[in-house]
Amino acid sequence: MLLNGNKHPSVQKFILDWAEGKANQDVLFIFPLPFRELNLMKTKSLSLVELLYIFFKDAKELKPGDYHHYKIMFIFDGLDECRLPLNFQNNESVSDVTQSASVDVLLTNLIQGNLLPSALLWITTRPAAASQIPPDFIDQVTEVRGFSDPQKEEYFRKRIRDQSLAERIITHMKSSRSLFIMCHIPVFCWISATVLERMLGEAEGGEIPKTLTQMFTHFLIFQIKHRSQKYQRKSDVDLKQTREIIMVLGKLAFQQLEKGNLIFYEEDLRECGIDVREVSVYSGVCTQIFRQEFGLHLGKVFSFVHLSVQEFLAALYAFLSFISNNRNVLQQKHSGLFSLFKKETVSDYLKRAVNKAVRSENGHLDLFLRFLLGLSLESNQTLLRGLMIQTENISHSKEKVVEHIKQKIRENPSPEKTISLFHCLNELNDHSLVQEVQTYLNKGGSWSLSGVKLSPAQWSAVSFVMLNSEEELDEFDLSSYGRSEKCLLRLMPVVKASRRAELVECNLSEKSCAALATALSSNSSTLRDLNLSKNKLQDSGVKLLSAGLENPHCKLEKLELAGCNLSEESCAALASALSSNSSTLRDLNLSNNELQDSGVKLLSAGLKNPHYKLEKLKLNNCSITKEGCAALASALKSNPSHLRELDLSYNNPGESGKKLLSDLQKDPHFKLEKLRI
Repeated sequence: MLLNGNKHPSVQKFILDWAEGKANQDVLFIFPLPFRELNLMKTKSLSLVELLYIFFKDAKELKPGDYHHYKIMFIFDGLDECRLPLNFQNNESVSDVTQSASVDVLLTNLIQGNLLPSALLWITTRPAAASQIPPDFIDQVTEVRGFSDPQKEEYFRKRIRDQSLAERIITHMKSSRSLFIMCHIPVFCWISATVLERMLGEAEGGEIPKTLTQMFTHFLIFQIKHRSQKYQRKSDVDLKQTREIIMVLGKLAFQQLEKGNLIFYEEDLRECGIDVREVSVYSGVCTQIFRQEFGLHLGKVFSFVHLSVQEFLAALYAFLSFISNNRNVLQQKHSGLFSLFKKETVSDYLKRAVNKAVRSENGHLDLFLRFLLGLSLESNQTLLRGLMIQTENISHSKEKVVEHIKQKIRENPSPEKTISLFHCLNELNDHSLVQEVQTYLNKGGSWSLSGVKLSPAQWSAVSFVMLNSEEELDEFDLSSYGRSEKCLLRLMPVVKASRRAELVECNLSEKSCAALATALSSNSSTLRDLNLSKNKLQDSGVKLLSAGLENPHCKLEKLELAGCNLSEESCAALASALSSNSSTLRDLNLSNNELQDSGVKLLSAGLKNPHYKLEKLKLNNCSITKEGCAALASALKSNPSHLRELDLSYNNPGESGKKLLSDLQKDPHFKLEKLRI
């Protein structure tokens, strides 16, 4: 599985290299099947052979038996665009390539391995949609990340010809940390460059964008003006027509965002009152915002240039609908007769929006909410005055909305929701909670928080400040903030965003292991090195942690569990996790635990598994005798390819145990380079 915001170029490069004979020449046939086109066949019943005939005319030359004989690869591109139910639990089983079924049934059987078990499958998706495929059916996850900080700067220098202007743009983007962080998305870099090149390079005047809403508002205005000048040869924009088109596109953006759809078909456009015969009018108004594409094999497909653009237009539609018509599009139906006669205030409307976004389990309204709140500011309404029939001064309401958001933060929702709410405060230009925490941090860095009693909201602010800091989150040391489980749970977003987490002797229990397992399973986690030594995690905690290690999204390479009150039960759980196809763990420290020979035998059984990639294993002071050494020696003989370092100091191997392992170290067939015994 490939996790990436810009999937299609990766697929195209892969296929091109294969076609030109540069890579993967053991694969005879590659069948790329985009979900955006498979969606159009959701009502059809056909066999896999018939499905491939539709997409690839040359496939008719293949006989049903050939599909089993040759090495075949399917590339399912854009899982995040899938509108099929993918019902893995209830779909019927299909194992014959000539058996007819729905496209959904064919897909789930291919992924499960019931249909063409020898075939290779590659599925690309945005991270948010990856959970649609059960982890049991995923062998490997590859994540293509966005721009790093140096790459962001490189983009602006290459995109902007005037290097002095490029440097000014980079300086400005860095001055607004929330904007600079968003630049990991290449499309956002392009949007920012488009806006800032015009504003800083020409005599445009006006306040330079410092928030997300300001940036997207300027981008929309630029696109509207650009279209008017290019196609109508007018300096003035036809505001009435533009307003109508923006509202229709906004309605489409909003309705499809609520459904979780990133691509749309003709039927979706018709639902919003868009005449598909005149769709060029809509894509023509904002050629860099809304686009029409023709599928490789089937009908037309429509989309916004990026999900963030869809979210902005959806928020603009929701805000304009309320301001102009007092219509709350976030509310499906009016609740009760009283609400028909009561005019809802702007603050009430925005508070409802906050509540709805917080309730959303998958966070699909988080960015939408930031835009909606940002659009409520008078400064942003002024920018859009041509599109707005009337504006609304919410300066008197802003305080109520800000207080409502702070109350939501105090209620301590999930760490991710809390961070999102801080971004919302940022869009409303309220930094009071962050400033409270910054006062502590300015006194003496993170150590100044150790022992300080902070409220849940303040702890959330600490996370927000750290995640938005210019300093690289390379190592997180919990002892700097407080040696407690409560402190760890409050700062879990920071742990996820760090490469190394030092949690030694911090009074952690199995509750921490459950939270860490969830963090390790997250596709957004960057954690590679985790030290949990000298905590009473016990076997129950390690079992929970092992569930996270087995998840295909886990990228952990080093795990230290020295002195954690563990026994052979932990060895069984860890052996299972290390045997999974997707395991990335290379370095494991289980020293100072009563594992005994029984525990080492369980670990050794796992070491025989070819999926084991462990290179370093520390088992100091684990009550191991010659029996344990014999089990390890046997395992290394079965699978000599990986383990390079083995530490058995402070055990009781006896002379025979020492000899068994020392002889292996001398054998050139084994990679064991360091042996301490």
